[in-house]
Amino acid sequence: MHHSGLDRFLAQARVALGTGPVAMVFCEDETEIDTTLRHHLQCGFRCVLAFMPPHFPLARDVAARVHRIDYTLTSDGAVPRAVKAVNEAGPGLWMFWCYNAEYLFYPFCETRSVTEMLGFHAEERRNAMLAYVIDLYAGDLQRFPDAVSLDEAFIDRSGYYALARPDPSNHNHPKDRQLDFFGGLRWRYEEHIPAPRRKIDRVALFRAKPGLTLRDDHSFNDEEYNTYACPWHNNLTAVLASFRTAKALKRNPGSTFDIPTFRWHNSVAFEWHSRQLMDLGLMEPGQWF
Repeated sequence: MHHSGLDRFLAQARVALGTGPVAMVFCEDETEIDTTLRHHLQCGFRCVLAFMPPHFPLARDVAARVHRIDYTLTSDGAVPRAVKAVNEAGPGLWMFWCYNAEYLFYPFCETRSVTEMLGFHAEERRNAMLAYVIDLYAGDLQRFPDAVSLDEAFIDRSGYYALARPDPSNHNHPKDRQLDFFGGLRWRYEEHIPAPRRKIDRVALFRAKPGLTLRDDHSFNDEEYNTYACPWHNNLTAVLASFRTAKALKRNPGSTFDIPTFRWHNSVAFEWHSRQLMDLGLMEPGQWF
């Protein structure tokens, strides 16, 4: 279904959102829009919202299964505003958000739906799930100058680390069960990435509730939503396999000529399977077996 703007969608959001879970995909450009939407439909999201400018093309089979919402992402705060509006329209529903050319992976996603996974997560009294944005990049930038190739995608197998997240309201003591995570292309090419955008952690899955607000650093105004685990044991975490940083580095005139290839000695071919991500320690199955 095609909606001419966010307000038009919100007028019928109660019916459209249903019982969730809801996926919000924000399309910044035309790269891999169809595959991104198909991937999240296959994950089992019952409602998929595609935010994009009206002139972006969309495959017919995808258009028939998603809610296309005309939306401009170039203004400051466009994504947090949309997330907040959909959050307010569907209190209690599980929601997910990402950009185009980003693909959600969670433990055992090949055989278990996102609804099953979130059901287990909710039973552990969790209302949000931390995801790590793991950079994807084409192995051959001569053949794929925009750094995007689904068939020949690579990831970094190491080079990830975490630092304590200081709490400005408590003399910069570390926040409870919160860390800032780094790695991937944002770490290797940090001279081209502004410091506030170098983190790779994102609260990508959350349960909607009144007053919840997404911050510019991809965390929420409810601090418990930003924790990586409950106080008792480790919880599930997820991965967003993302071409977004590679695309930006190759499109930016200030960085593109400094990067003849993204591959290095720790590059491995991406297998598009959750087992690889768990084996590399890039996401956590917690108590879910």
